[in-house]
Amino acid sequence: MKSILSSLVAILVPIALIGLGLRVLLTPLFLQIEYNMPYFPPDTYGFTKEDRLKWAPYALDYLINSEDISYLSDLEFDDGTPLYNERELSHMDDVKLVTQGALRVWYAALVLLLLLGAWAWFGGWRPAYRLGLQRGGWLMVGLAVTLGLIVVVGIAVNPTVFWNFFAGFHSLFFEGDSWIFLYSDTLIRLFPIRFWQDAFLWAAVIALAGGTGLALGLKPK
Repeated sequence: MKSILSSLVAILVPIALIGLGLRVLLTPLFLQIEYNMPYFPPDTYGFTKEDRLKWAPYALDYLINSEDISYLSDLEFDDGTPLYNERELSHMDDVKLVTQGALRVWYAALVLLLLLGAWAWFGGWRPAYRLGLQRGGWLMVGLAVTLGLIVVVGIAVNPTVFWNFFAGFHSLFFEGDSWIFLYSDTLIRLFPIRFWQDAFLWAAVIALAGGTGLALGLKPK
């Protein structure tokens, strides 16, 4: 029984750490850091950094708030043109469902880890719980290193490597090519491929830090 519970803890750890990375990326702070990077590509259709910092937070806010799609569909440029077209709005609606579902899984993982921790403390299986945390940390290290390598190789060596990963990732959650847009569309102008490369890389770094801390900082007692 203790072995099963320890294995459950190990499985929950990567979910908790990946969810932490996701939640950190869904903040204005990440946008501020990303858009101020000297290598971040300019928008050839006219968005300035200030424009991106004005409009991008609405997209992130929509993913975590309780508003309907009108939160985005009501946004307009100064000339009255809608910020997003129907295809973009449909995709953002899908992304919201996926994002909020992922966050619910994250919350559930955190709650389960806390409950299991309390049970371990009072139930006499603290060493098994700590071992589960440690093994989960090592599992997270492996996953984070793999993800980091995919991103780094995609940036520095072969862009196809990251694109194939990115396309495969989207195929898990979205139908067909509903996530592919024109370079002139607002979503691509705000969130070009380099944005997603950095987002996955930062998520890997955050998860790697947490996984390393658990893997090396905990030993069963």
